[in-house]
Amino acid sequence: MFQSKIAGLGYYVPKNVYTNNDLTRFMETSDEWIQERTGIKERRYANRIGETTTSMAVEASKIAIERANTTAEEIDFIIFATLSPDYYFPGCGVLLQREMGMKEIGALDVRNQCSGFIYALSIADQFIKTGMYKNILVVGSEKHSFALDFSTRGRAVSVIFGDGAGAVVLQPSTEEGKGILSTHLHSDGAEAEKLAMYYPGASAGYYLGDAMPKWPDVELGEMLMTKEMLDDGSAFPYMDGQAVFKKAVVKFPEVIGEALAQNKLKTTDIDMLIPHQANLRISQFVQKTLGLTDDKVFNNIQKYGNTTAASVPIALCEAWEAGKIKDGDLVCLAAFGAGFTWGSALIRW
Repeated sequence: MFQSKIAGLGYYVPKNVYTNNDLTRFMETSDEWIQERTGIKERRYANRIGETTTSMAVEASKIAIERANTTAEEIDFIIFATLSPDYYFPGCGVLLQREMGMKEIGALDVRNQCSGFIYALSIADQFIKTGMYKNILVVGSEKHSFALDFSTRGRAVSVIFGDGAGAVVLQPSTEEGKGILSTHLHSDGAEAEKLAMYYPGASAGYYLGDAMPKWPDVELGEMLMTKEMLDDGSAFPYMDGQAVFKKAVVKFPEVIGEALAQNKLKTTDIDMLIPHQANLRISQFVQKTLGLTDDKVFNNIQKYGNTTAASVPIALCEAWEAGKIKDGDLVCLAAFGAGFTWGSALIRW
């Protein structure tokens, strides 16, 4: 059986920089308020027209493919993680295949939000290990900016998220003890509505009951999206920040510890932890819990905000480009997000 290795990695972020002060034009907030709660100083927003979840993925993928010393024609499978697809269907995987002129290969879309890239990486790892594929393109890409509530009402969510894409190419390796050592995936839907975008979804009332925002009676065939939903904010993403924080700071260390235990390693063996960039305060809490020094944890949420499925590959690529990840290093990737879902991957570089 083969080992999976990351042969190439790349990322892309839009040129448009929006600082915390820029957001004060749309809502009652301040740079101090945002930094205190999230650690974020600025984020990137894609062009409203002409820049998409797929087009950003293309740019990140080009870099990853080149660094893997391969070509788009040699990619034999795509796994695309996103919560902000260009179409409700079809998924972005086939759009990426088309835009890059690839062969008629398989394309799988993963909808695990902030944990999406870890889930996608785990799936790709299984395909490589069994010898089914030799060049798998794993992508996380998000364009959040088109669907956020840029008002004072929506500031608790909208100040957090940014746009961007990251990609890696996975290939087989025969180097024993190198590459992806293990991946670990979990979910718990008991609090699914604590971080969710309820629409589109006709079944929302079943789960939310009296807690669901009310919409006017509609006749069969009429649109469920109404002006009232836009006015009361129920059409936008919802997050119970405290509930997410409390769960994340437990599950992050837990799933990292699971990976270390399976490989008979200790926290002190970690050379670089790349956590999902959900909130700098969460990352700092996890770092303190694990007893890791600043040089062993990489954060870039300050510059890009939370890019959900794209955050881990963007941070991984930046850390590698900065020389913070070297041959032989033990790298741990971890993520927690809506669902709730969480996961980790342990890699010997």
